[in-house]
Amino acid sequence: MKHFAQKLCVVLVSMLAVFSMVAPNLVRAAAPPPNNPQSGSTGITGSIGSEPPKQGATITTPTNGQTFTNLPIRVSGLCPTGLLVKIFDNNVFMGSVMCVNGSYSIQIDLFSGRNDLVARVYDALDQAGPDSNIVTVNFNDSQFNPGGGELLTLTSDFARRGANPSETLVWPIILSGGTGPYAISIDWGDNKPTDLMSLQFPGKFDIKHIYDTAGTYTITIKAVDKNGLTAYLQLVATANGAVSANAQDDEDTPSIITVTKVLWLPAALMLPMIALSFWLGRRYELASLRKHLENIDAN
Repeated sequence: MKHFAQKLCVVLVSMLAVFSMVAPNLVRAAAPPPNNPQSGSTGITGSIGSEPPKQGATITTPTNGQTFTNLPIRVSGLCPTGLLVKIFDNNVFMGSVMCVNGSYSIQIDLFSGRNDLVARVYDALDQAGPDSNIVTVNFNDSQFNPGGGELLTLTSDFARRGANPSETLVWPIILSGGTGPYAISIDWGDNKPTDLMSLQFPGKFDIKHIYDTAGTYTITIKAVDKNGLTAYLQLVATANGAVSANAQDDEDTPSIITVTKVLWLPAALMLPMIALSFWLGRRYELASLRKHLENIDAN
C-alpha cells in the first residue's frame, strides 16, 4: 500500500509538471489570430519577380506587301493566352488587346506610305516577350487627304490601365494631325452608352469612366476631324476587384471564452485524480499511525 501510494503521487506530480509546460502552448494554439493590419504595424507590399514571356505573338493578317486605301485595318494572329498584345507601327504604339484562347484581333490605323507592323506580348508585370514577325504593308491616303496635310492619329502612353469598380478611371489620350474641331467617341466595352466629346485643337486630353463590376474591357476610341478624316485606337481596361476594409466586423472575432474552456478541460479531468491521491495518502498516514500505536502497546 505504501509503495502504491508513493508511485501514484509521483505520477500525479509528473502530470502536473507536464500540464504546466503544455498549458501556455494550449493558450497560444487556441487563441484567435489577430486582425491585420494592427495598430502601430507597418505593411510591406511588392511584386514577386518572374521571367518575362518566352513565347511571342505572330501576325497572320495582313500579309507582307498588301496595300490599303481604307482605315482602319484589322491585325490578327496567334499568341499565348492571357497576355496583353500590343501592336506597333513603325515603332509607334497603335493599340492593345488581350490574347484569348490563343489568338487576338484588333483594328488599327496606318501611317501614309510604308508601315512595319510588329506584335509584342506583355505579362502582368509589363515584361515584354519576343517580337513577332515583321509585316510590311502600305497605305495610300491621297483620296482622304488631298491637301497633303498630316494624317489624323490617336495614341496613348498606356496600353493597359485600371481602377477599382465604382472609382473613376482616367486615361490620357494623344490626338495629332487633322483639322479641328474634332468629334471623339469612346466605347468602354461595358454596354453603357458611348461617350461623346468635342475638341477644338489636337494634343493630350483625358477620357474618364466608372466601371460597375470587376473585369477586363476593350475600349474603342474614334476621332473624326472637320474634313472627315478618322482615327481609331483600341485599348484594354481592367476593373480590379476591390476588397472592403471592413470585411470583418468586431462581432465576428472569436471570443477568448473559448480559450478558457480549453484550459479547464484537462484541469477538470485531473481534479478526481488529485482527490484520489489525497484520500490514499490520508489512509496511508492513518494506517502508519495505527501500526505505530500497536507497536507501542506491545512493548
